Amino acid sequence: MTTTSPASSRARPAVPGRRARRSRAKTIRRRRLVVALLVLVVLMTPIWWSLGSALTTRSMGTTVAARFAEWAHDHGGGSIVRWAENVWYSHHPPPKGGKPAPGAIPSPTTTTAPAVTVGLPVPSPVVPLISPALPGEGQWHPAGRTVNGTPAVYEAFVRPDPGSTSVVAGIAWMDTKLLRATLYSGSSIPGGGPYKYSAPIQPTAATSLVAAFNAGFRMATANSGYYTDGKVVIPLRTGAASFVIYTNGSVAIGAWGSQVKMTSHVVSVRQNLDLVVTGGQPVPGLSSGTFLKWGATLGGAVDVWRSGIGETANGALVYVGGPYLSIGTLANLLVRAGAVRGMELDINTTWVNYATFSPTVPNGAATPTNGTDLLSNMAGSPGRYFASWWTRDFFTMSSAPTAHVTPPATTIPSTQSAPSSSSGTSGASGATASPAKGTTKRGS
Repeated sequence: MTTTSPASSRARPAVPGRRARRSRAKTIRRRRLVVALLVLVVLMTPIWWSLGSALTTRSMGTTVAARFAEWAHDHGGGSIVRWAENVWYSHHPPPKGGKPAPGAIPSPTTTTAPAVTVGLPVPSPVVPLISPALPGEGQWHPAGRTVNGTPAVYEAFVRPDPGSTSVVAGIAWMDTKLLRATLYSGSSIPGGGPYKYSAPIQPTAATSLVAAFNAGFRMATANSGYYTDGKVVIPLRTGAASFVIYTNGSVAIGAWGSQVKMTSHVVSVRQNLDLVVTGGQPVPGLSSGTFLKWGATLGGAVDVWRSGIGETANGALVYVGGPYLSIGTLANLLVRAGAVRGMELDINTTWVNYATFSPTVPNGAATPTNGTDLLSNMAGSPGRYFASWWTRDFFTMSSAPTAHVTPPATTIPSTQSAPSSSSGTSGASGATASPAKGTTKRGS
């Protein structure tokens, strides 16, 4: 029988050399890990700096989430942002039923225009999309400063969706005989510069400012071009929906190369995607499920904050903006407002904004404090147009130095009438004088 001595059953003491080797190996691993982390921190420093700067830059959005989304778009994360936005909106659908917030649709009024007016005839009320209409729904109300005592902007409010009766969209009608347009360009949109007109709006321009509103998509997603200050900032795309401003401040909206073209009178062209309204009708395919051409940010099927601009048969401009709008609903609202051609502008909560300004004296300066948003739930405020940190492009409408007399206007009715055609517009437009004489050549 073999026995084991107590001494032999005890664990052998570690060999000093082995212990030292293990200690050195651990130290090397720690050092390598520290070095790797340091290298990672150094490599990531520009990213952290860039992200941190974006999250504190107000022109990137009114919320941290909006600023992060803008930053991600700039750094190759557009597909991730689109996925996240679609998931969020799919879980936050438009509210069902309900009533608009108090005051969202102003009470009906009857306003008698002067015996002789300057500018375009006041339009007929917008025919509501929902029946029965609420009191005051679709009726025009003067907004902003007057031009030679005549209102140059009228606003109306309608519910755009029969299934979401608490949602209200705003419409602004602008008299292009009394107003002139200007495109303000930004260092982020379209980029580059400096430009003749950039935020903030200067005091000299503020004394004639009547309204200001957002422009279009970021140029990378607009699939379009940009021209101003006598130079092509981004090549203009044939067929793109184009907001064209002429030397006298008049405006034409149309497809580039066919309905609107480059002439010596053109001072600015802001393109954005393709037309959503032409010939007084929404373009085909808006509800077909193919939405990328109307903006890949969220896809046209998603009901989000949207905006658009249209031109009527007599040359007036109509702006539409509101929450929970699909691309099809936006086009229908433009048609209801009288547009014969129309285009989508920017989308999403942060970027949709239309404001009018009402100084207390006729030639007083427009300021953030006398500005009023088209809808009270629009994000941001009129102050963005007067801020040096605002780096996106936008449009202004200012009182024109001259005005043209038109036949006397009648009483602005307080009730709605049926559309003159199945499209709800006033018909196709015809050719007029050259832009050099104060008007533009228009065709549907």
